[in-house]
Amino acid sequence: MSTSPVTLMVARRVADGRYQDLIAWLREGEQLATDFPGYLGSGVLAPPPGDNEFQIIFRFVDEQTLHAWEHSASRTAWLSRGSDLFAHPKEHRVSGIEGWFGAAGQRPPRWKQAVAIWLAFFPVSLLFNFVLGPLLADMGLLPRVLISTACLTPLMVYFFIPLSTRLLANWLNSPPVRLPVSATPQKH
Repeated sequence: MSTSPVTLMVARRVADGRYQDLIAWLREGEQLATDFPGYLGSGVLAPPPGDNEFQIIFRFVDEQTLHAWEHSASRTAWLSRGSDLFAHPKEHRVSGIEGWFGAAGQRPPRWKQAVAIWLAFFPVSLLFNFVLGPLLADMGLLPRVLISTACLTPLMVYFFIPLSTRLLANWLNSPPVRLPVSATPQKH
């Protein structure tokens, strides 16, 4: 039985005047996580202009390894050291691609998710093939695909798909357009 990777997403609003302290603290937390078995990666998404809420993402092999990290003494001490740097943290955990599109019940339709992923994947894949295609042209199909997916998957998961979903957030989360119901024509 295989398990799915688990992503913990935390939102933290920086306290007034503590921006640089929060950045240093976040980097410390990322470094701390790298020492734990099952750690796959992490990242910090800066807030958009005019906002002060950072998104922090930690990804682990499975729920058990995330649980071990969450309940470790070193993480507890780290959270304690940073407690005065932020206000009202929010946390939720997700598996698979659902983490890119918000909580259940608030996710956009699958076709919008597919468009957002394609808009991230197409230009990156095109650029990769344009730049590295000539170097890989003499290789067989299997090694070419292996190299391209090994290079592109982390870029897509950690940078380009989150960027795409952030840039398309208004469209992804917009309510469906309701066409006005026309009045029933009256017979004369």
